Amino acid sequence: MLKLTKRSDYGLIALRHLALTGDEPAVPASAKEISSAYRIPLPLLAKVLQILARSGFLASEQGTRGGYRLARPAGRITTLEVIRAIDGPVILTSCFTHEGVECDQYETCTVKTPLRKVHEGILRLLEGTTVADLASDTGAFDPSSLVAIHPAPDAAGATRKLTQ
Repeated sequence: MLKLTKRSDYGLIALRHLALTGDEPAVPASAKEISSAYRIPLPLLAKVLQILARSGFLASEQGTRGGYRLARPAGRITTLEVIRAIDGPVILTSCFTHEGVECDQYETCTVKTPLRKVHEGILRLLEGTTVADLASDTGAFDPSSLVAIHPAPDAAGATRKLTQ
């Protein structure tokens, strides 16, 4: 199953929280404040925030009024680069790593090319989604954001109808 790790999820939540304060200089948010607001375990969040600071997404300020703030505008931070900074490369299947050395079926696989297209689509979607987009999302469902998936034709070339 393809899903974000808790670390990436928490990192994106924290960045969104900071983006909601706007691009203007604001009071930094502490790890404890973010942890409390979203019920995220503080030790794990602190590690994620350190990774984000080392990767240049966050500026860390020490002191009693210290905390974290975005190091650059939220519109210039993509979800893909955040996920990569926290968890490394985004990989849908093992055949997309080092010419499939981890996959015994690499040479005979009939789905690696279609899956590569899915993988590239996911990467484009993540790269096209910024922290500012996350901050501006009200949670309302937008059907125009869905990607159309068309059923494959059968052996005779006819498109099968999908039934539930």
